Amino acid sequence: MSRHTKIVATLGPASSDPAVLEAMVHAGVDVVRMNFSHGTPEDHIARANAIREVSARTRRPVGILADLQGPKIRVGKFADGKVTLKKDAAFILDATCELGDETRVGLDYPDLPGDVGPGDILLLDDGRLKVSVEKVIGTAIHCTVRVGGLLSNNKGINRQGGGLSAPALTAKDMDDVRTAAKIGVDFIAVSFPKSAADMYMARQLMRAAGGKALLIAKIERTEAVTNLEEILDASDGIMVARGDLAVEVGDAAVPALQKKMIRAAREKNKLTITATQMMESMITSPVPTRAEVSDVANAVLDGTDAVMLSAETAAGSFPVEVVEAMSRVCLEAEKSSEVTLDRDVLNRTFTRIDQSIAMAAIWTAHHLKVKAIAALTQTGSTALWMSRLNSGVPIYALTPEKAARNQMTLYREVYPLLMSQPHQDRDMLLWEAERILIDQGVVTYGDLIVLTIGEPIGTAGGTNTLKIVRVGEHTAPNSAD
Repeated sequence: MSRHTKIVATLGPASSDPAVLEAMVHAGVDVVRMNFSHGTPEDHIARANAIREVSARTRRPVGILADLQGPKIRVGKFADGKVTLKKDAAFILDATCELGDETRVGLDYPDLPGDVGPGDILLLDDGRLKVSVEKVIGTAIHCTVRVGGLLSNNKGINRQGGGLSAPALTAKDMDDVRTAAKIGVDFIAVSFPKSAADMYMARQLMRAAGGKALLIAKIERTEAVTNLEEILDASDGIMVARGDLAVEVGDAAVPALQKKMIRAAREKNKLTITATQMMESMITSPVPTRAEVSDVANAVLDGTDAVMLSAETAAGSFPVEVVEAMSRVCLEAEKSSEVTLDRDVLNRTFTRIDQSIAMAAIWTAHHLKVKAIAALTQTGSTALWMSRLNSGVPIYALTPEKAARNQMTLYREVYPLLMSQPHQDRDMLLWEAERILIDQGVVTYGDLIVLTIGEPIGTAGGTNTLKIVRVGEHTAPNSAD
């Protein structure tokens, strides 16, 4: 439990075996990502059940993130499965073409001809190939190949600089939101949102289906960068999705944007996941490159809540080893994390009692050098606020709510623990919290801890009390009194 940064791992063919998944959880996975681009609703339900079974066996809380496919704009299929495009050759993207060749290919997004015009640059296959638009005639986009190469079936299309009109939520995504709500996932990642409206729509769909997941906006469009503030306000967190984002804004712009987005999210008490190619070489190699180690470490130093593995665990040859490697890098980077608590707290304004208690708790814990913070919480809000600032003191969030416990698996520096339904007797509740921390090996007799709790007990958003406790000084209250 000493690692602060959380690890998200993608489930796939390489990690679907229960034994492999269990080994990954033991290695340090906190949240499992289910990619809704692949599989049926029945597949998703089965995978979620497998994750929960592994979580129960390992006695470790594991969150589940449903990642929606979104409006991925792709070329169609080729008669031979692939072609080689040569520099300066003419090439047509035609919405009516069924099977492509070296001269043209179909589109799975028929509105693309209306979104582009002469002079636009289209990037194919994550930017590996580049074509310039010469003219648009009806459903056909006539282009010239600027950077050639191999192009195969169903590769993605991006417009350099963004501006495509495709909605964030397709009909498939709407169905998948309902499936995710039925499963009871802990997080839903919305692909390609352009504005707050996209996130509000996703939330309405989820709530109508009975879901309570936290919504993560994947920042991968130019428009999303422009509208970052409003998207943050409409979301519970963001994913710095560096793949499509780099294609749209240029790869050189991404590192600075990553820092900006993580900082903005933390200032608004939102979650962050840093994703894409973090340890991609470990798809085929048992060790990461030095550049990948630096990439993960820099995300940790930026203050991200979580770092994410995609193909590395979904389809790679070393799914357990890559989790172990990422965990080691996070731990080393966290040793160098700067604690700027005094400045950060003094620069904040508090308007809520529970938020004020959370800030007072981390301030006290840091300056009193206590062993741990214990936040007794119904929803996890108090723990979230504490985790936005680096205090150097671990935060143990004790909750009777399984949903809240699983959502807190993504909070940096927060370790969620399940306790029994709240007693009406405050002393009994505090004693139980103390016993859980002792049993977990977090504290021992004589240690100082900071406890936060709300009264009346069991009221969401009611944290209003801070208590400094020396472990072991109190005996169990008589629950019969």
